[in-house]
Amino acid sequence: MIASKSRSILKTLSWRIVGTLDTMALGWLITGSPLVGLKIGALELVTKFVLYYFHERLWLRNKYGIKK
Repeated sequence: MIASKSRSILKTLSWRIVGTLDTMALGWLITGSPLVGLKIGALELVTKFVLYYFHERLWLRNKYGIKK
């Protein structure tokens, strides 16, 4: 199984959209401020995008659970 880097990037982006919307909503619910929710969501969008990409690429090198 070979996954391209562009596939990993698209997968990362789609997951980050879902995750960021969730974080924004939770930030808003917890603080009562939609602006705080937006700020938290914007910051975590950038950091988690990068972290997930490298996480995905590391898992692709690991063959645990892959059957031929």
